[in-house]
Amino acid sequence: MLRVYDEGRLFGETYGEDPPRVLWLHGWGRTSADFAVSARTLAGEGVGSLCLDLPGFGSSPLPAGVGGAQFYADALVGLLRELATEPLVLVGHSFGGSVALALAVREAPLVKHLVLTGTPRLSATPGGSSPAAYRWWRWARRRGLISEARLERARQRYGSLDYRNAQGALREILVASVNENYAPLLASLVVPLTLVWGEDDSDVPVEVAERAMALVSSRARLRTLAGVGHLTPTEAPGALSDAVRDAVRDALAS
Repeated sequence: MLRVYDEGRLFGETYGEDPPRVLWLHGWGRTSADFAVSARTLAGEGVGSLCLDLPGFGSSPLPAGVGGAQFYADALVGLLRELATEPLVLVGHSFGGSVALALAVREAPLVKHLVLTGTPRLSATPGGSSPAAYRWWRWARRRGLISEARLERARQRYGSLDYRNAQGALREILVASVNENYAPLLASLVVPLTLVWGEDDSDVPVEVAERAMALVSSRARLRTLAGVGHLTPTEAPGALSDAVRDAVRDALAS
């Protein structure tokens, strides 16, 4: 059922009759629908879920302001506090995982377990991740040597698919998130962590998960999935629901 939160600033689908014990945060350019199969499976076992549309995606309007994952975490703190009447498991995929990590560090008493898949970028790329040719076009635009239209053509040629598809504030948000460094957040994490990773993830290779495991001091485990790529929520919803089920049990036992 679609529900509204935070005075119309957030929308999400709820699954199950019980209050949500799991909050799911989707990846960049995706929606809450990615988690429908996993959440429906758990609802059949008596575990309620809220699959949120992050601001600017699905039914949720653009946020008021621009920033990366930590900016998004600020926008979700009120919702997290509203939901956390039960032991809460926080699940995040890709960009949503970066937001989930920031939330879990900031509001650790409200999060009993963190499940991440295909995330996070551990460090910003010095000087930005853009090709050198595109950086030259940006330099030329700042000095008035080319038009904005010519710069946009360069963006379309050199930018990532996500960057090319994003417009306006969403493009600025994407750039901000790409330039955030999440390694310090991982090192600060005190919440138990489960990483669920596709062995064929070319966007965020499994080596990133292994490096993340080395950074965290909290209890952590890594599950790798053969034949699965970056879109774990839709490629392997059963494996993801298995990991979340175990996390819920762990939360209830703690």
